[in-house]
Amino acid sequence: RRPPEPPVDVRPRAWYNPDMESRLFIIPGVMAVVLMIIAGLLTPLSVAREWETGTMEQLISTPVSRAELVLGKLTPYFAIGMLDVVLTLLASRYLFGVPMRGSPALLLTIAAVYLSAGLGLGILLSIVTRNQLLASQAAMVSTFLPAMLLSGFISPISQMPAPVQLITRAFPARYFVTVLKGIQLKGLGMLALHAELLTLLLFAGGLTLLAIGLFRKNLE
Repeated sequence: RRPPEPPVDVRPRAWYNPDMESRLFIIPGVMAVVLMIIAGLLTPLSVAREWETGTMEQLISTPVSRAELVLGKLTPYFAIGMLDVVLTLLASRYLFGVPMRGSPALLLTIAAVYLSAGLGLGILLSIVTRNQLLASQAAMVSTFLPAMLLSGFISPISQMPAPVQLITRAFPARYFVTVLKGIQLKGLGMLALHAELLTLLLFAGGLTLLAIGLFRKNLE
């Protein structure tokens, strides 16, 4: 005798990625890692190189203010980073077929804020260490590795232990990966992502102001 059929046929389906394609899960987070390579690994070498080569003396003797010097160091890397944002978006859409269900303008805006946060952290490490090797090692630990392991890029944050989930809140990449997946895959707007944007703004403003405050135009 055949068993009775259930009254409801339950068929679980993953939202926004019903076919469970790995590229739709991984590709949106690639931008967070790419930008941290520029902001976290290249920027720390800028000011530290000036101290090691002795050219910082020439910059100190100029009437340029601390804020102008720091922002001048960040501007080229910001331009390179935004170019990489556009190239990454084009590659994800036309090479890997990742959809863009949300607003590209919103994504570019939040990417600029995230990039500014990474640049602020990178130049802060450069100012504090004044050594290229030490700055690059500190940047690797505080920017690139967290962007890879603690942002939800490789594994969902919800599956991490509770203490590790708390640690992820200290890194900007965690919020930017949420933004990337929300805009590209879910089509979310500003109303749904305002908390992540505000957090990234606090990171960007706080780290940049701290870097400017710690920079001293002297040789001590």
